[in-house]
Amino acid sequence: MSISIPAARADFPILSTRVNDHPLVYLDNAATTQKPQAVIDSLRDYYTFVNSNVHRGGHTLAVRATDMYEAAREKVARFINAAHAHEVIFTRGTTESINLVANSFGEAFIQPGDEIIVSELEHHSNYVPWFELCQRKGARFRVLPLTPTGELDPDVLQSMFTEKTRLLALNQVSNSLGTVNPLETLIPLAHAAGVPVLVDAAQSVQHLAARDVQALDADFYAFSGHKMYAPMGIGVLYAKESWLEKLPPFLYGGEMIDQVSSTRVTFAQLPYKFEAGTPNVEGAVGLGAAVDYLNRFDQLELQAYEEDLLAYGIEQLRAIPGLTLYGNPRHRSSILPFNVEGIQHYDMGILLDTSGVAVRTGQHCTQPIMDALSISGTVRASLALYNNREDIDALTRGIRRVMKMLRR
Repeated sequence: MSISIPAARADFPILSTRVNDHPLVYLDNAATTQKPQAVIDSLRDYYTFVNSNVHRGGHTLAVRATDMYEAAREKVARFINAAHAHEVIFTRGTTESINLVANSFGEAFIQPGDEIIVSELEHHSNYVPWFELCQRKGARFRVLPLTPTGELDPDVLQSMFTEKTRLLALNQVSNSLGTVNPLETLIPLAHAAGVPVLVDAAQSVQHLAARDVQALDADFYAFSGHKMYAPMGIGVLYAKESWLEKLPPFLYGGEMIDQVSSTRVTFAQLPYKFEAGTPNVEGAVGLGAAVDYLNRFDQLELQAYEEDLLAYGIEQLRAIPGLTLYGNPRHRSSILPFNVEGIQHYDMGILLDTSGVAVRTGQHCTQPIMDALSISGTVRASLALYNNREDIDALTRGIRRVMKMLRR
């Protein structure tokens, strides 16, 4: 049964905090989301009643820990509709997930003269690993440019594919502009050219109902727990079984071994082949609890609520004289990036904080986007399910207060 979205605000204890003598208005969700009590409780209960290493022991606590860890994997697999739970690899986050593919895929399949395409909309975590791979391998690093509206042009992408193209890496939602990329168009274009696709879903899996990896036909799909109400330090790499079977491991050590001798080493079955060492068990348990929490909502209703709130935010910000809102994509999600004429973005962020309004300032690990826009950075307000119109109103009041303070 779905629950009321406005009532969900009460599930997040930190939102009752006061900052600088003001109620907290938390609008830095693209950096990390706050945690509901259910997730906090799952961590406390794990350490209070279960704490043990997984897969390696037959005693009761080890079995319970293993069951909880693997139950979290099953929950994630259902959440994104993976065909098999063993297609879900636990990592430390989106960054590690992408680096895993860049290293394993690059080692196995990239040769001198090959090409990798990334988009200009990427976070550095989905840009730099591919750049560095191309540098190491003597491959060609190609960038799909953004349009003046902050979107990707499918026709331009199609024109970039050659017989040397080995992979396309792009996000589902831009963390700087909020652009929702049309994966339903872009992925088939790549596959028609025989090119696999890696999707950075760090800013989409918690906002969009369109996270069915089988429907999207994504070859690789990466996201982080801490941006979807789960703990920090846990993330997911989904990959099609056919790719995981072909890729070599990224890390070596305990847990991922089948047989070891002085002459031969073989690796464990999926998914353990890619999970060397002691895993972040409590993080996985917390991620499972976050998935349970999100599943309490009607996903289309949740997306509609956030899109309505985003539209309200765009309307209110555009009404402020001298404010520039960046990007004008046909479909935007959760992100409100702006600057105010004559006020440095860092100064705006610090002064908003004096009113209890938490936003992010800077380049947001997307220097190519900032260079394309010819700016040094932005103020970024970003939304989550617990935000409401009162938060937007507090933001706009805060902006007007800063403008008045600095211009009198």
